[in-house]
Amino acid sequence: MVAPASEDNILRAGAEVPLLTREELTTKKKKLRVGQRFQMEVASNIERNGVVVVPAGTPAVGEITEVRNKGMWGKSGYINARIVSLRLGDRHIRLTGTFDDKGVTGTGGVVAAVALVPIAGFFTTGTSAMIPTGSAVKGFLDEDIVFRTVAVQPKVVDVPVAAAQASEIAPE
Repeated sequence: MVAPASEDNILRAGAEVPLLTREELTTKKKKLRVGQRFQMEVASNIERNGVVVVPAGTPAVGEITEVRNKGMWGKSGYINARIVSLRLGDRHIRLTGTFDDKGVTGTGGVVAAVALVPIAGFFTTGTSAMIPTGSAVKGFLDEDIVFRTVAVQPKVVDVPVAAAQASEIAPE
């Protein structure tokens, strides 16, 4: 028979999940694609009532939703991504959240260059977008996590008699 879950043993949807990226995401080499998945991990323990429900280091997955490579006329790179899920034991828990990065636009340089030499705009580009490895990202649970607390039996440790006698004879 399964006992009903107590309200105290539920980590509710919407709870914040601190994450870190485990790989660099960049538009530099133009290899990033929409739909591409990337690795993340939970940055710190997520606890409820003194119980670690999701431990730090738990693997998570994100997905690229938009990519724009840098280009002519000062156009900067852009990356947009969403957080998909985390793997807790043999379960995949849905997450929500998005994050992005935009390179620096080179528009000021383009306007100045075009005023002097119109063809210069073709050669002036913005910078690539980049989200480095280890970047902090905030996600949120998209479903409840029900957990059970397990009572841990205390472990009895045998103390050798010789050690106990040695401490009794210690000089004062």
